[in-house]
Amino acid sequence: MWQTGAAVMALTLGVVGSLAAAPAPIEPVVEVEEDVYRYQPADNGAGPMWTAGNTCIVRVGDQVLASGLETLPDYKPLNNVRWTLFKRGDEGWSLQARGDGTHEREPCPLVAFPDGRVLLSTNPNDSKPDEYDGKATPQILQFSARNPKQPLETLLPQWDREIRFHGHTYRSFAADGRRGELILFYNTAYDMAYWSFRDARGRWAKQGALEFPFGAEYDEPQPIRVCYPNVALKDRKVYFCGVSDIIEPYKAWRDYKKELTGRDWDYDFRRLFFTWSDDITTGRFRPWVEVASRDKTCGWIFPNDLYVADDGAVHILWSERALDERLREKFFPEAKQSIALNYAIVRDGKVTVRRPVQEWKEGEASGARAGNGRFQVTPDGRLFVFYYVGGSVSENRLVEVLPDGFSAPVKVPLQKPLSSFYTATPRAGCAPSHTLDLLGDIGGTLRYARVRLAASRE
Repeated sequence: MWQTGAAVMALTLGVVGSLAAAPAPIEPVVEVEEDVYRYQPADNGAGPMWTAGNTCIVRVGDQVLASGLETLPDYKPLNNVRWTLFKRGDEGWSLQARGDGTHEREPCPLVAFPDGRVLLSTNPNDSKPDEYDGKATPQILQFSARNPKQPLETLLPQWDREIRFHGHTYRSFAADGRRGELILFYNTAYDMAYWSFRDARGRWAKQGALEFPFGAEYDEPQPIRVCYPNVALKDRKVYFCGVSDIIEPYKAWRDYKKELTGRDWDYDFRRLFFTWSDDITTGRFRPWVEVASRDKTCGWIFPNDLYVADDGAVHILWSERALDERLREKFFPEAKQSIALNYAIVRDGKVTVRRPVQEWKEGEASGARAGNGRFQVTPDGRLFVFYYVGGSVSENRLVEVLPDGFSAPVKVPLQKPLSSFYTATPRAGCAPSHTLDLLGDIGGTLRYARVRLAASRE
């Protein structure tokens, strides 16, 4: 079993800290940068980074594995890719296994356990090569981290009702590494997400459905589908944070967008919702909490990451844009644009801290704008944010979460900066680590980077 290191102290602001004096600054040291695989676009709406709320890279001790996808030229979209599984060795990355004889739409996320089990969530479809979609069958393939040439077992999640599974899953796959337990969510409906929990004894011990929040304030009141969530499982508590994903709910905006685009639909991604279950085996979730919203100015929000500290504080990271500039002149001409990577703490259902990691505001001289970010937690309980900055620069940066804010950003000197990336996260069962394992997409090539978080020499 992996160790969590020094105990985490519950500070006034609820952020990660310790009883000792202020820790030494961290210097990121890039140890490895290399290609993992190339891919051809499948043109099905779901590339290798599409399962952004999950991860496609895991570390188990000194074993690092990554899942990928391969486009099948003989199949038409949607279900025209198959999964691949790679492992890093002394000579770099090599293909270990792939989904021969299967096809599906989306990339397949990974979780891992300290005993060496690596699990891949797949969604094989029965559609014929010329069919748009068919019936899917959720599966979990279990591999050995040391010898992942063939799956050791195929697990079939159990559900508490009849569900029509298909190519679109919007699924979430999370694991509790210390307990050896996992949970799988499928967002195939517009009013709820179906889930199934597997315990440490290998039983599908509980199933259910998480009902989405309700938008009573919309022109036509409706459920608010919550998609692209970050999900964590810890001591049988489940934490779920995602973004609204519904067709534009305000008629005036919808009509104007159609004038601009010619489309009858345009999706809303601008309300960030959070909920949790105190014990998933009860099947009950707490009322939804709206962490952030840009609903008044037709802005944009996207969840980046979630980390649950030992003191119960839930750390949330998301990208946020203040407004849709296409609509500004007509609907909110006084509004100002801003682009931020934002951070919050939720404790007992209340947002207790909210601040930007980095923010650009309209009119500022600096053109640097924060992009995607992910948390990295170390064995001694320190919490960092690794993120991308674009605009006038193109680089990755690292900050530490402190009781009163963040440390000064430090550039991570990658030869090829990563604007979108996965990490080997505790949400996928991976241990806290001083090693930051990254998998990102650069122009049709999935790249791996290994960054060591070393004590600064200053």
